[in-house]
Amino acid sequence: MAYQGGHRHWHAVILAGGRGVRFWPRSRAARPKQLLAPLGGQTLLRRTFERLRSIVPPARMRVLTGRDLVPAVRRELPELPPNAVVGEPEGRGTGPAVALAAALVSRSDPDAAMGVFPADHHFEDEQAYLALARRAFESTASDRLIVLGIRPRRSDTGYGYIEFPDGARAGSHDLLPVLRFREKPDRDTAAAFVSTGRHFWNSGQFFWRASVLLTELRKHLPATWIAVRWIADAPDGALADRLAQRYAACDRASIDRGLLERSSRVSGFAAGGLGWTDLGSWEALHELLPKDARGNHSSGEASFAGASGNYVDVPGRHVALLGVDDLVVVETPDALLICRRSASQQVGSVVAELRSEGREELL
Repeated sequence: MAYQGGHRHWHAVILAGGRGVRFWPRSRAARPKQLLAPLGGQTLLRRTFERLRSIVPPARMRVLTGRDLVPAVRRELPELPPNAVVGEPEGRGTGPAVALAAALVSRSDPDAAMGVFPADHHFEDEQAYLALARRAFESTASDRLIVLGIRPRRSDTGYGYIEFPDGARAGSHDLLPVLRFREKPDRDTAAAFVSTGRHFWNSGQFFWRASVLLTELRKHLPATWIAVRWIADAPDGALADRLAQRYAACDRASIDRGLLERSSRVSGFAAGGLGWTDLGSWEALHELLPKDARGNHSSGEASFAGASGNYVDVPGRHVALLGVDDLVVVETPDALLICRRSASQQVGSVVAELRSEGREELL
């Protein structure tokens, strides 16, 4: 999507450092989820870049990723300036990544407003989403830290929730105070949240002036503030060395829990559905893809007899499922995953077990 105009101080930061462990065995350390194309066509990272470039040109984009993924990200997004892909020496959560991005953006543009966008999100209604993103960028002039809540489609336990005041209207472009953040709840609590009409999924997308974020960072996460300011002041060509020296001094925390839950500056938008998903699991992918009359999806040849609600990704062979429901079946040359769709949020525990067994070749 071609650049259609936006404020010259708008910057986009794409977070692409996760390992996508819930998409194992497709997602691996050397080629994690954001560099895959589970929806067909472009990779998730490329889709995010194309979506955002209509309001922020590539010259004002940055990607935060793992140090070992920098070459792959640069190949995927050759339009970005060479120094726009920043490799973290280790994962320490979204707090240090977002803080570092704010320090780098602020150094290049003291008046910058920045949006933070995970690389694995999908929107069915991209035009409505982009209109809301423009509104959020414009609202950074209020010096608020702005979060984007999504109207929940179900009582999902895999998302954190944002609580707005009574009367929050989904789809409004009114900026609302955020009363509190709610961590991933159990099923009964999630159902209670959805019934109130004021609890929205926390999409993990944020908008603020970089200088405001840094002010709040100094107050609530001073060790991280000191570290990222020093790193961002690196002379040309020395950023990687400074990251290696000081990044471990940053607090290991998400931006939500480390800063936003402590700040009095947080506001948000109660967005409508927008057809949003964070593609966080095989179940989320199954929800998006075409299915037969009984809710089965297969990316290759498959037969389903008395079977419903299954997701199959087994290239190169015919799969037959008989009398089973709601399974995920995914095969790669060296691994096979079979689980209930409802358990797909826990696939990361398989990766953790493989790591504890020293099976690095499967990670």
